[in-house]
Amino acid sequence: MGNCCRSPAAVAREDVKSANYSGHDHGRKDAGAGKKTITVLNGVSKDGIEEKYMVDRELGRGEFGVTYLCIDRDTRELLACKSISKRKLRTAVDVEDVRREVAIMKHLPKNSSIVSLKEACEDENAVHLVMELCEGGELFDRIVARGHYTERAAAAVTRTIVEVVQLCHKHGVIHRDLKPENFLFANKKENSPLKAIDFGLSIFFKPGEESLFLVFGCYLTRELIYV
Repeated sequence: MGNCCRSPAAVAREDVKSANYSGHDHGRKDAGAGKKTITVLNGVSKDGIEEKYMVDRELGRGEFGVTYLCIDRDTRELLACKSISKRKLRTAVDVEDVRREVAIMKHLPKNSSIVSLKEACEDENAVHLVMELCEGGELFDRIVARGHYTERAAAAVTRTIVEVVQLCHKHGVIHRDLKPENFLFANKKENSPLKAIDFGLSIFFKPGEESLFLVFGCYLTRELIYV
């Protein structure tokens, strides 16, 4: 459902002029007054994001969600909050996609190579996914800035990506949107941990189920190219 924790460079690559989500109506209880609202998640807080977190500047936005820097009021921990506007959830499929994204992030075990979900909550206007903050930017941007990777550095990155795929498959999940833009560095150090993000297109699967020969975004495997 759009990338979480997107870097400013990623925002510049997106056309957000057509977005119907109007900036900072996250958590305002009067923002959707007079309109019938839907319930997306069950068993989560309905108090709104600002009851527990201070919402700061925008970090980025995707097709469905806007990601903000936020601060836990109790611990003062810096986090990222992806707010998914309910106005963008026009069909039952859209709603189910959000539910599945949250379910998958809760289902996967904690791992240093996958961004962790701290909490999911909901109000009249949006679903909010509070996650750990990754401040090192996208793998894509770091590749562009470097120009090229040494074989050793490239091997380390590839190892992380393969380990993420292995972990997901072990727990019955297919990511379906692996690309450099969906891997963020935890910090700006050269040896920063690399973390997979954005499970908006991910699905649960069981061994023996029919293979997925579908196109997602601009990246294709060789198997799909030659089908």
